[in-house]
Amino acid sequence: MYGLHDLVEMKKPHPCGTNRWEIIRMGADIKIQCTGCGHIVMMPRREFDRKLKKLLQKAENSEK
Repeated sequence: MYGLHDLVEMKKPHPCGTNRWEIIRMGADIKIQCTGCGHIVMMPRREFDRKLKKLLQKAENSEK
């Protein structure tokens, strides 16, 4: 599905105009960072799954 440092698109764009986010922390909560302005948002995994539109790009060397 998605992993650390993947780029994702959310259903609603960020006010800065960009809709690309990088996942920078995963756990019970997920922290994402806007690739346009650098703003960081943290939300529960359940809310993240609901607001996620699609996975744009997998991380180069994802560890599992």
